[in-house]
Amino acid sequence: MNRDQIEGKWTEIKGKLRETYGELSDDEIEEAKGDREQLEGKLQQKTGKTKEQIRATVDDILAKI
Repeated sequence: MNRDQIEGKWTEIKGKLRETYGELSDDEIEEAKGDREQLEGKLQQKTGKTKEQIRATVDDILAKI
């Protein structure tokens, strides 16, 4: 999914992120709006998971949308 597609489906993506990562605040999700690398960085900081784990989860979320 490219940046334009992510931005276009941002509301759906945001909802899935909230379901998966409850520890991530709405503000943190909005800060990353459409920027996958920034989003993955925030998730990595919050969860302590590896970049690969976060990327796999984000890929899974995007594939479902």
